[in-house]
Amino acid sequence: MDKITKPGNNEPLSFLKEFTAARIAIGATGNSIPTAQSLEFKLAHAHARDAVYSVLDTDGLEGALAQFHRPVLQLHSMADSRAQYLQRPDMGRKPNEESLNRLADQITGDDVVIIIADGLSATAINQNVLALLQMLIPKLLAAGVKIGPLCLVQQGRVAIGDDIAHELKAKLSVVLIGERPGLSSADSMGAYLTYGPKPGLKDNSRNCVSNIRPGGFDVATAADKIFYLIQESFRRKLSGVQLKDNEGLLGK
Repeated sequence: MDKITKPGNNEPLSFLKEFTAARIAIGATGNSIPTAQSLEFKLAHAHARDAVYSVLDTDGLEGALAQFHRPVLQLHSMADSRAQYLQRPDMGRKPNEESLNRLADQITGDDVVIIIADGLSATAINQNVLALLQMLIPKLLAAGVKIGPLCLVQQGRVAIGDDIAHELKAKLSVVLIGERPGLSSADSMGAYLTYGPKPGLKDNSRNCVSNIRPGGFDVATAADKIFYLIQESFRRKLSGVQLKDNEGLLGK
């Protein structure tokens, strides 16, 4: 009879479960993993698939964002549908004509524009973005940073922030976007900062704060980190690979 090894029982790596949600030390039943762990894996995979096809709660978010007393713009990329968004990443990087016309009426030349996009997990945005903004926006206002319209983007990718912020003539863009869901992180949100945003920039022009979610980088710590990077970006007038996160290092 095959030996059955239960998860965490006589598994040399079981101690690592204290530090990660990754699937380690799951045990074995013969040559297979135990039924419970197999079902957990399938459930996590289903959550990840659902996250990719989740929908941004634009109306609910617009109502909630009213507390920040900023105009809220509902925008859309050139990708008309989720299928097109997934098949044509380039179309998710550009706002459609209607959105460009809407942006043309809102040019204010503010310091920062915040773009909220569904990305590959609208679930992440729906669940995490409000709590993050409730901590980040007061920090920015207290520092005298002028914040432009809050932009809600459907079928958007990171680079769409370059066009939006450029149209609004903002000095810096912050794109809050749902990240590609993993098998233990279907609710992960990322923040991408770009100084001097304009069409055609590459990813090396941005700084990223990733894995913002209850089981990852908590919103309070993420808000502090984003605020620090924004301050440094304005101080040094750059972002991306040239802007290092030196916060807390000796000899700074």
